[in-house]
Amino acid sequence: MKEIIAQLEEKRSAAQLGGGQARIDAQHKRGKLTARERLEVLLDKDSFEEWDAFVEHRCTDFGMEETKIPGDGVVCGYGAINGRMVFVYSQDFTVFGGSLAEAHAKKICKLMEQAMKVGAPIIGLNDSGGARIQEGVVSLGGYADVFQRNALASGVVPQISVVMGPSAGGAVYSPAMTDFIFMVKDTSYMFVTGPDVTKTVTHEVISAEQLGGAVTHSTVSGVCDCAYENDVETLMMVRRFMNYLPSHNREKAPYRPTSDDPERLVMSLDTLVPDNPNKPYDIREVVHKVSDEAEFWEIQPDHAKNIVIGFARMDGHPVGIVANQPMVQAGCLDIKSSIKAARFVRFCDAFSIPLVTFVDVPGFMPGSAQEYGGIIKHGAKLLFAYAEATVPKITIITRKAYGGAYDVMASKHLRGDVNLAWPSAEIAVMGPKGAVEIIFRKDIGDEEKIAERTEEYRQKFANPFIAASRGFIDDIISPHETRKRICRSLAMLRNKKLENPWRKHDNIPL
Repeated sequence: MKEIIAQLEEKRSAAQLGGGQARIDAQHKRGKLTARERLEVLLDKDSFEEWDAFVEHRCTDFGMEETKIPGDGVVCGYGAINGRMVFVYSQDFTVFGGSLAEAHAKKICKLMEQAMKVGAPIIGLNDSGGARIQEGVVSLGGYADVFQRNALASGVVPQISVVMGPSAGGAVYSPAMTDFIFMVKDTSYMFVTGPDVTKTVTHEVISAEQLGGAVTHSTVSGVCDCAYENDVETLMMVRRFMNYLPSHNREKAPYRPTSDDPERLVMSLDTLVPDNPNKPYDIREVVHKVSDEAEFWEIQPDHAKNIVIGFARMDGHPVGIVANQPMVQAGCLDIKSSIKAARFVRFCDAFSIPLVTFVDVPGFMPGSAQEYGGIIKHGAKLLFAYAEATVPKITIITRKAYGGAYDVMASKHLRGDVNLAWPSAEIAVMGPKGAVEIIFRKDIGDEEKIAERTEEYRQKFANPFIAASRGFIDDIISPHETRKRICRSLAMLRNKKLENPWRKHDNIPL
């Protein structure tokens, strides 16, 4: 028995060491933690239970049989974050560059299947050179096996991808299929084809950082949801982020007791909206002031800034926030903002997180670029997402709600549960000036008459009273009581039950 135990300890030590001290040192020189060090930061102390530490590849081509390292380049298992169970895999760049092959993929698939059975989130720490070339098509099959589990787990358990190194080629599609992607600045990147292939095919000279770095994906493409400065900060933020999410789709998001009074009045909101309807204000000020302890976790803060999305708490319960941002493009909806918000709305609906929507939208962005880019179908994604959502939906119109954008932003017509408006709300087909120039086209040129007609239209339609008289708005409230009314509404809706007609699945306009 002593000999077997000694052999076990020897193998376990080999697995713990990964690709060896020299490669561990090289990883540290790049400013990166090792796979196991990352797990120590991410998980509660002494909570990690490792699976398949002794798994090895079975490849015999290109001399691979001479190099076998226990674990095969990925550390898998389960542990806890703030006392709640999560399943996690961490790719080890020191072992075959973290490349994915048959044994590597089977470990990840096994973990994902177990997570779905027990109802726990899946967190992937990605640091991989891609498919292991020595195993050929078997590696590609391994990727597809992982993709299949990503698809099956979608909407069942939360899936978080943390890209902490290279992620190229087929490796990018697993993170892309998960719910949220975190990246590390300067040390992580994602692209389908790298700079060298790009140069060969298109003659474009571009660096890896410019092509697929964390800044690129968090600002331009929107692939990345949050980007941070280093491994430790990123992992600590993931720990905090998990506090907003339920473990699976059959439980509520975690409640956190708060000393912030749900009846609290916010008097400063009464003077937030400028008298001039064309003057912007920061909608995030509203979100912060009405949330518990002014905490708001914004997602994709640097991408499609004309819409704000993220998580907050109201009376201790997590909610999803969607808000038009008048500070950017007057809060117009365009292609990128529609996609950004639609995916978030669908996530919240999948995991029973109530939606609170703040509306100040003058319409959809006009122009040929938007039309050629498919704004019709992309805008319909947000419309579809709100229409199919069965979670509690509370909408507050702070100022403009014009045209089709009024409908799209969680209106009463899309089964909004509680729809409120501030006195400053303007709910109409379009802005007064544009409406008058269409209705009274013959008066164009007569500035005095147009001004008179515009004021007449504003008095009659650019207010919340007509919508309220039709029941499209449940109440017109003073801005300072916004938090109180949201919290009361959420309490009323806590046991809401609503089901869509039976179907295999919907066909959202992708």
